[in-house]
Amino acid sequence: MKKRYFGTDGIRSRVGQGLMTPDQVLKLGWATGQVLKQRGASRVLIGKDTRISGYMFESALEAGLIYAGIDVLLLGPMPTPAIAYLTRTFRADLGIVISASHNPHYDNGIKFFDAQGLKVSDELELAIEAAFGQSICHPEQATHLAELGKAQRINDAPGRYIEFCKSTFDGQASLEGLHLVVDCAHGATYHIAPAVFEELGAKVTRIGVEPNGLNINQQCGATHLDKLVETVQVSGADIGIALDGDGDRLMLVTNTGRIVDGDDILYLLARYKYPDHRAVVGTLMTNLGIEQALAAIGKKLHRANVGDRYVMAKLKEQSLLLGAEGSGHILCLDKSSTGDGIIAALQFLSIYCEQGGWGVLLDGLTKFPMRMINVKVSNQYDPESYPPLLQAIAGFEKQYQYEARLLIRASGTEPLVRVMVEGQNADLVDKQARLLANCVEKGFS
Repeated sequence: MKKRYFGTDGIRSRVGQGLMTPDQVLKLGWATGQVLKQRGASRVLIGKDTRISGYMFESALEAGLIYAGIDVLLLGPMPTPAIAYLTRTFRADLGIVISASHNPHYDNGIKFFDAQGLKVSDELELAIEAAFGQSICHPEQATHLAELGKAQRINDAPGRYIEFCKSTFDGQASLEGLHLVVDCAHGATYHIAPAVFEELGAKVTRIGVEPNGLNINQQCGATHLDKLVETVQVSGADIGIALDGDGDRLMLVTNTGRIVDGDDILYLLARYKYPDHRAVVGTLMTNLGIEQALAAIGKKLHRANVGDRYVMAKLKEQSLLLGAEGSGHILCLDKSSTGDGIIAALQFLSIYCEQGGWGVLLDGLTKFPMRMINVKVSNQYDPESYPPLLQAIAGFEKQYQYEARLLIRASGTEPLVRVMVEGQNADLVDKQARLLANCVEKGFS
C-alpha cells in the first residue's frame, strides 16, 4: 500500500497546512496511541527542536496520546538522535520527534523511532494512517477517565545525552588545545553540542546558540556555512563544526576555510576510523571522486537512494557500519542507532587528534565538479507525463554517457525537484544542469 501522509522522513509540511495543524496533530497522537495500545505498548517519549510551533504540536500530541491511554515522557528541545538514544534508555515503546530538520521555522514535522532507536517500519506508519482515518469520538472507542495516560517531564535529559556523546569519543584523553567554532543553527543542539566539546577540553566559540523560535536554520548551521567559515578564519580556530536544526547533520570547515562535507567525512572515517572495513554506503548523490578515492584504499562504495532511511537499509542489507550522505547525515552504527552530528564530529576529532591536525587528511581527495539546482514545483513530479523532459534526459545520456552523470529526483520533504549533474568538465556540468533545471521548471512549476 502507498502511504498517504508519511514521506521519506516522517510527516512534514508548512505549519497550518496538511497534517501540521493542532487538531490534526492531536488526532495523529490519538491514532498512534490506538495502534500502540493494540500492540501492548504503553509509553511514548516526545522531543522537539526550537521552532516556535513545537510547543503547540507537543501539547497536541501529548493530549492525543493521553486520551488513547498512553503515558508520555516530555523531553523539551533535544536533538533528533538524542530522542533515538533516550527512547532506548527509558525503555519507551516509541520516540516522537517534532522537527522539520534543516527547513525554515515556518515548516514543522513529526517522525518516529521504535524501541530500539531506529526509524519505524513502513508497516507501523501504514497502521497509524489507517487508525487516523477513524473517528476519534467513536462511542465504542471512548476512553474512561481511569484509562487515561499520564505525562511526566524529564528534566535531566540534556545531561544524560551529553554523557552518552562523550562516551563515544575514543581518541586521545581530551580535546585540550583545540579551538573549535560550533554553529548550532539556533536549533536543538544549542545547549548540548558546546557542552560536549568543552567538557572534553576544547575551547569553543559558539554561534547559532540563541534560538527565539523563528531563527532556526536562518543563514546558519549545516545548510548555510558562510558565517562559520568567516568565524573560523577571523578567530584562528582549528576546526569549524556546523549542525542543522535537529542535530542529525554535520559539516566541517578547515582552519583555511575549506568546507568538508558529508562525502569528505565518509572518506576520512572510512580511511582512518574504519580501516579494516571492506565497504561503506553512500547515495546516488555521492561524488564520483569519493568513490574513486575509496577504491584507491581498497574499499567499495555501495550506493543507496537519497535519504538516511535508505542508507540505513543498505547498511543492514550489506552488514556494514559506516554510511553517509553528502548533506551531512553520517551513520556510525557502532556508536549510534541513527545519524548523529555531534557523535560524527567526535569520531572525526579523534582522527584529527591522532593525525596531529589537518596535515595530509584531505590529500588525494579530488572531487568531480558537481552542480545541483533545486527547482520549486507546484505540480507532482512525474517525468513520464512531460515528454520534453524525457527527451532532454535521453539526449544527455546519449551525448555525455562517458563524460557526465545525471540525477533528477523529487525531494521527499519539500516541494522541490533536485537536478544534479556531475562530470570532469565544470563548464559542461553547469550548462547542462541549468538546461535540465529549466526543462523541469517549464513542466512542473
